[in-house]
Amino acid sequence: MNSTIPAATHTSTSVDSEPSTFIFPNLLNDFQYPLRQNPHRDPVSRASEQWLLNGARLVEPESTAFLQMDAGALTATCYPDADALHFRVCVDFLNFIFTIDDWMEFGIIDARGARESCISALRDPINFHTEELAAKMCKSYFSRFQVTGGPGCTERFIQAMDLFFIALAQQVDDYAEGRTLDLKSHITMRRDTVCCKSVFALIEYAAQIDLPGEVVSHPVFVAMEEAANDHVAWVNDIFSYNKEQSRHDMHNIVPVLMLEQGIDLQGAVDCASRLIADAVKRFEDNRAILPLWGEEIDKQVALYVEGLQNWMVGSLHWHSGCLRFAGKDGHVVNQDPIMKLLPKTAL
Repeated sequence: MNSTIPAATHTSTSVDSEPSTFIFPNLLNDFQYPLRQNPHRDPVSRASEQWLLNGARLVEPESTAFLQMDAGALTATCYPDADALHFRVCVDFLNFIFTIDDWMEFGIIDARGARESCISALRDPINFHTEELAAKMCKSYFSRFQVTGGPGCTERFIQAMDLFFIALAQQVDDYAEGRTLDLKSHITMRRDTVCCKSVFALIEYAAQIDLPGEVVSHPVFVAMEEAANDHVAWVNDIFSYNKEQSRHDMHNIVPVLMLEQGIDLQGAVDCASRLIADAVKRFEDNRAILPLWGEEIDKQVALYVEGLQNWMVGSLHWHSGCLRFAGKDGHVVNQDPIMKLLPKTAL
């Protein structure tokens, strides 16, 4: 990570003390990127939800929990300029990835087995035959992706998904063994488990561009992607912390900071909030020194950078109102920032 960890402002006073609340940071304050909506949001999102319900064979209570997530709302702000055809593939993928993440987290499917079947489906969505539900959904959305997706964009998406499955398998192992990573290792793994690398490839797909290798490998370009990735991941971590701590889940920047820096919960939340602000600064600092590659490529790069920006602002606003993370009262976080911790489940 190319940033300095902010100094802690809270320290732990007693190893036996357990907080019952924490003050939720106002992450929307002074965040100036414009929030836009895709005009195809509602009809395409409803069709995609039905696709997922059928493809994943969800039943109650999982089906209600899935619908409350409203991934179409997230997709609409992250790909506001996509036409209906490309927007549908993006919504399908996000519905798929949230579902598959839950399946692996709760042991419904094996992460390593899912990797084998899903990557095979992505490599040959037309001819690969499978009865695995996850792989069949991959065949569905990716056969449509390949119609217009460029070769570079296609390969980046598949490689990103491979990294996602590898990291998820490691996360499941770490959780089962009660293992907590150090901060540097956690950040590296989190950049894969948050699945931003895949959804960033969808920026190219939705804009119908295919960035050349000299661009995507440039250190400044990579630094911008990492800053955007970190922003999305750490916003997710703060919003999901309450739910995850109740399940003793340590794959989150907040408990990692608590252990690494020896600080209390509020100090870690505040530190994570400053890291989020630092990610925006890193993004802008690198935007200012982004090289030029010629008029045509520069137009494509500008579209992609705008897509990264859309993901940063869209994800933040979606988390602020999503029942998946904050529960039924999640929408009042900015009105009443005092968050009561959920009770921990029995081990």
